[in-house]
Amino acid sequence: MERSELQKRIAAYLEHEEIAVFCDEVKELAAKGSWDELEDRFYRDLEFGTGGLRGVIGGGTNRMNTFVVRRATQGLGAYVLEHAEGRQCSAVIAFDSRRYSDVFSLEAARILATMGIKTYLFTSLRPTPVLSFAVRRLQAATGIVVTASHNPPQYNGYKAYWNDGGQVTPPHDAGIIERVLAVKEVIKSLPAEELKAKGLLVMIDREIDEPYAAMVKAAMLRPELLREKGKDLKVVYTPLHGAGRVPVESILGSLGVTVTTVPEQREPDGNFLTVSYPNPEEASAMKLALELGKKNRADLVIGTDPDADRIGIAVPDARGEYALITGNQLGALLADYIFMTRTELGNLPPRPAFVKTIVTTELQRKIAESYGAASFDVLTGFKWIALLIKAFESGSDPELKGFDYVCGGEESYGYLVTTEVRDKDAVSAAVMIAEMTLYLRSRGTTILEYLHELYKRHGWYREVQISKGFAGEAGVKLMADLMNRLRQTPPKTLGGIDVKTIRDYKDGVTLDTQSGKKTKDLKQPSSNVLQFILASGTVLSARPSGTEPKIKFYVSSCTQPGLTEKEAAPLLDREIEAIKKDVEGFFK
Repeated sequence: MERSELQKRIAAYLEHEEIAVFCDEVKELAAKGSWDELEDRFYRDLEFGTGGLRGVIGGGTNRMNTFVVRRATQGLGAYVLEHAEGRQCSAVIAFDSRRYSDVFSLEAARILATMGIKTYLFTSLRPTPVLSFAVRRLQAATGIVVTASHNPPQYNGYKAYWNDGGQVTPPHDAGIIERVLAVKEVIKSLPAEELKAKGLLVMIDREIDEPYAAMVKAAMLRPELLREKGKDLKVVYTPLHGAGRVPVESILGSLGVTVTTVPEQREPDGNFLTVSYPNPEEASAMKLALELGKKNRADLVIGTDPDADRIGIAVPDARGEYALITGNQLGALLADYIFMTRTELGNLPPRPAFVKTIVTTELQRKIAESYGAASFDVLTGFKWIALLIKAFESGSDPELKGFDYVCGGEESYGYLVTTEVRDKDAVSAAVMIAEMTLYLRSRGTTILEYLHELYKRHGWYREVQISKGFAGEAGVKLMADLMNRLRQTPPKTLGGIDVKTIRDYKDGVTLDTQSGKKTKDLKQPSSNVLQFILASGTVLSARPSGTEPKIKFYVSSCTQPGLTEKEAAPLLDREIEAIKKDVEGFFK
């Protein structure tokens, strides 16, 4: 970028940014002559993507700050005013514990309310699933949750929702982006107190919290287990300094479960000082919870991410050590427990549906289909699961008519066990996991033994993820070049095993490598994802992340059913290590 253009962008930003700390950052960098850093902050506008905003907090048009939030929200508001679909023209906003989340949420609320959109704002931090529930409960046209989910502490962002309680999907996502890009001048918003007096800004809390808690309890399948045996279940829990503490503690506690929360991580803290990465997928993030679990001899260790949509667990093994359960494994356990229980209770719908993402283990498909359910694959991102639930309910697609959603999830530790929320919900999942643990105890077994039972029945599966980061503007090009190279010259073998089929979700085409025949049979929306299906049944998926500057490779290796763990483990080890070596070669 030319220096003169950069200086113009800096001056325009400083004119409109209202928060002094962000202005001072930019002024200090300019005074020091830190032009490379300033170029990174101003070479583009922080993109309002198909899910909303996400970026590093700081001053600049390519950073997360109040100016960027206000501009994006004005575009969202303009779209809502045009497309409220006859509903009350209203919005709901929630926020988590990240730095400036409360500030950004209030700024977004003031913009929408000033535009004449009645805006409900939570008085304090709430989980993402509570926002989704509130949109549906209040029959709002849109919703916003200010969060960067599980990203490192320097990030913040927000996710935008439509009136079904799910994140925005086509055509609304593109329409909102168009309105955001059209914003040339950010309006001056009215003071919060004036908006409250006019009834345009309404503060909420208990009127949503109480029905949400009732909904979570109503989703239980064997409520008598928790009523009678909940007091015998010892849970150690960490909210990782986030929004999950109040609902998880209060709901499980009201069911009689003894919950001990990791004291160092119990209070909200956007700096996440006890972890390097506030993500229950990471073993390091669960370290304190595992230590406390071992000390207390807990039956179950639970962790939720800052906005409490993701959940991870650990359970004791036969030696008294604690084993972390992966996202794919927990999804398989929940799927089998829910389908098995509803089959036993006789309340499985006539056409049950299970939904997972394309990078989630095929073990879950096998489990669902073993109970007579149809299994559907959607693109990565929970909004696609929400959209499919909406399609089941509307009956607008003849191929989907009559199906009822039972459960579903994604490999990245996100699950949905009810249709009252349309995003992944760690709170309701925590209650379902507690119930499942008690049920297995009543059968004289454990979660680990149950998991091994599933593997023996359906085949052993193991999944690993390989990620590589690409920083800055140059990194975007490097990721694009790598995906293009994989399309133009795809590998013929991976780990020494023939690649049998290649699915390209960008073009919706499946390639049979033996015959060279291409079939346009993928029904998902276009997405920059490649899948390589090997002769062994193993799947390698390649996908640039939509929320971080990195590319992700997902390996899912499997064996035939009937093997013991001792027989399966070396087979899986060899195959995965060989594939990982080939994937590392992609980066050279």
